[in-house]
Amino acid sequence: MSRIRTILALSVIALSMSACSRPFVFFPGGQLAGEVAPPPADWSFTDEISTIQIETNPADPYSVNIWVLELEGALYLHAGANRAAWVEHLEADPRLRIKVDETIYELVSARVTDADEFARFAEKYEEKYGGRPRNENIAEIYLLRLTNR
Repeated sequence: MSRIRTILALSVIALSMSACSRPFVFFPGGQLAGEVAPPPADWSFTDEISTIQIETNPADPYSVNIWVLELEGALYLHAGANRAAWVEHLEADPRLRIKVDETIYELVSARVTDADEFARFAEKYEEKYGGRPRNENIAEIYLLRLTNR
C-alpha cells in the first residue's frame, strides 16, 4: 500500500510541476519567461548546448524541452516521425519562441522536405548526439528549419 501512495505522491508532484510556465522533464509548460533579444547572426554557440526550450501556439503558449542543432547558419528541430503537439502547432502557425539559457528568440519554422538537406542534418546530428536519426525517410519525418521572423 505504501508503494502505491509513493507512486501517487510522485505523480501529483510531477503533474503540479507541469503546470508551471516552463516545461518539466516530459511534461509541457506554458509561456516561457526571459529576456527577448534579436536572433544572433551566428548560432554556432548552440553546438555546446544539447537541449533548449521551445514555445509554440502563441494564442495558448505550449512549451517543451527539445534537442537543437545548428547547420549552415540555421537552427533545426527534429521530431522524427512523431507528430507531437508542438509539431501540429507549428504546422498551424510557424511562429515560435526558443529559450537558450535565459534568452528568448522569436523565430519562424519551415518543414524540411529536401533529402540532401536532411542528409547534411543527419551527419551533424550524429556528430553532436552520437547516433543518426532513427527514421531517415524525409517523407515520414518532421525536421524543421528555424529562421528569423
